[in-house]
Amino acid sequence: MVEKFNVVNIKEKFAKFSEYWTPKIAAELNGQQIKFAKLKGEFFWHFHENEDELFLVIKGKLLIKLREQDITINEGEFFIVPKGVEHLPVAEEECHVMLIEPASTLNTGNIHNDITLENLENI
Repeated sequence: MVEKFNVVNIKEKFAKFSEYWTPKIAAELNGQQIKFAKLKGEFFWHFHENEDELFLVIKGKLLIKLREQDITINEGEFFIVPKGVEHLPVAEEECHVMLIEPASTLNTGNIHNDITLENLENI
């Protein structure tokens, strides 16, 4: 059997969706998921009890508010929110991010509400 190997084009993946705050799975790697999300506006305070969360800004700028300080992530930079740390993502303008996190990570962390996504779409 011949395996098919693919290069992922990030711009093409982001062009496949327009909704905000709805991460899409682009790939999986050793139990981690590589997710793409478009963000705009303010999310809400939450934390991930068992998972660290990496935010890599592909386009735009993202503010991660922590209880102790604010972290600004510019295009081409990343920040890891450690598990258990309450955070509030804010994007003044549309921001494209790549998230790297365990497959078990819910987009809303410890909060379950109408925007909690149990099963993410693959793109």
